[in-house]
Amino acid sequence: MSSSTDLARAVVSALVEAGVREVVIAPGSRNAPLSFAAYDAAAAGLLRLHTRVDERSAAFLALGLTKTGSRAAVVCTSGTAVANLHPAALEAAHAGVRLVVVSADRPERLYGTGANQTTDQRAILGPLVPWRSLDSPDDVDVDELWSALGPVHWNVHLDEPLLPDAPWTVPALERRPEIQRPEPRILESLELGPRTVVVAGDDAGPPARVLAEAAGWPLLAEPSSGARTGENAVRTYRLLLGGPLAEHVERAVVFGHPTLSRPVSRLLARDDVEVVAGPAPGAWSARPFPVARSFLARLHVDGSDDLDWLSAWREADAALGRRLDALVAEQPALTPYAVAGAVARALPPGGQLVVGASNPIRDLDLMVPRYEVGARRKVLSNRGLAGIDGVVSTAIGAALGRSSTRDLALMGDVTFLHDSNGLVLGPDEPRPDLTIVVANDDGGSIFATLEQGAAPFADRFERLFGTPHGVSIESLCAATRTPYTRADSLPALEQALATPNGGIEVVEAVIGRTDRRALDERIRALAQP
Repeated sequence: MSSSTDLARAVVSALVEAGVREVVIAPGSRNAPLSFAAYDAAAAGLLRLHTRVDERSAAFLALGLTKTGSRAAVVCTSGTAVANLHPAALEAAHAGVRLVVVSADRPERLYGTGANQTTDQRAILGPLVPWRSLDSPDDVDVDELWSALGPVHWNVHLDEPLLPDAPWTVPALERRPEIQRPEPRILESLELGPRTVVVAGDDAGPPARVLAEAAGWPLLAEPSSGARTGENAVRTYRLLLGGPLAEHVERAVVFGHPTLSRPVSRLLARDDVEVVAGPAPGAWSARPFPVARSFLARLHVDGSDDLDWLSAWREADAALGRRLDALVAEQPALTPYAVAGAVARALPPGGQLVVGASNPIRDLDLMVPRYEVGARRKVLSNRGLAGIDGVVSTAIGAALGRSSTRDLALMGDVTFLHDSNGLVLGPDEPRPDLTIVVANDDGGSIFATLEQGAAPFADRFERLFGTPHGVSIESLCAATRTPYTRADSLPALEQALATPNGGIEVVEAVIGRTDRRALDERIRALAQP
């Protein structure tokens, strides 16, 4: 048996033992030993195998699988193939996702020679992704994969011959149990008294809600926080932070990774607000705002605070929510807020929603209701670096990785086009039931709401930021044989969401872009006294 085959089988054995259940392969010649070994392991029932022609989509598919609990590895060949894994690896590093990257490499003797598809792949994914080169089975370390808290890169040097002499009779492999993290210590009772809000960023989890309810504090929770449930969640917090209530905040307790809202960022940067923050997820432990006190994971309070403070937020939220809904409903055409609201209402208990960056996650932030506690609705978004890369593939991976009553995705047209290769699946590939809603305004409307969307830059805005593309989403879906529905109105969108076709399908919600800045200004004005 060739040494490359032995090394590849040792790598795949380590993946299985370290808890990897899904392997995504991008085809190539140099990674053939790894591909053959993964195929045999899948045939033995130890793995589920996926193949993708685009390495970037393959990596984000593995990321989505891992985010929902089915730890995955992505395997690629040498050269530029490895560089295409970088966006997903960076997202995993900043979000603390245990993605495994396995790249095939030329023998080290070819480094510096200009040999075909040969570059220096050592540390190619950057300093935030731990890496190691493997030259023999003795270099394989299961503990390294099993104990990793974020992504890991194994760069495997494979020499010819690259083909096995015979199929692999995979030996019995014992998966190691999931790592049981130590129970986080409880900070001594957090005192009551200061007017406090609980901020729940991405992946904050239930502890944010539990603390807010125990203390009687308003909960300002992003859609992907995992905490936007219960009676303390304030739906319109982003708007209320621009009004008089925000002036009375004296303390903010932060869970997760809050990146979505400038009003929240401004709140946390205020000199007169004490910030008590939990651990920052991902590769960087420092927070981008001053932290007065830190805690590991959980807090305890003795009793509840002055409920007048919570009541003020609830009453303001209810009134503002009614005004917001009325404003959205009176618009003559389909708006991005109406699209986000329809998707939020269509998510049933036990369902899962993957949301793209830019406007869709922010639109959802204002329109998603307070879901009931314990209904197991899961909202995911790639907020580690908040990029638009790979969202279609992330959504497919997330749908394949978790058993849900309904899988939905919401993204903008530019985000969809950025990963349209995610729809390129072979006939034998696992396919989830996933409805992808594309809010199509023919360009980058988020920039219309930012500084560059102001009137003085109107002469160059479209060319530099609006970037209309004119792509036919319907034709693109036809090219990949993806079922497609067009919705030009809210009733049409609601009908499409209520009658899924099964499999992966795309619903294009056609919205306008020219009035986005004006509509957002009207929405922000609703919170002013």
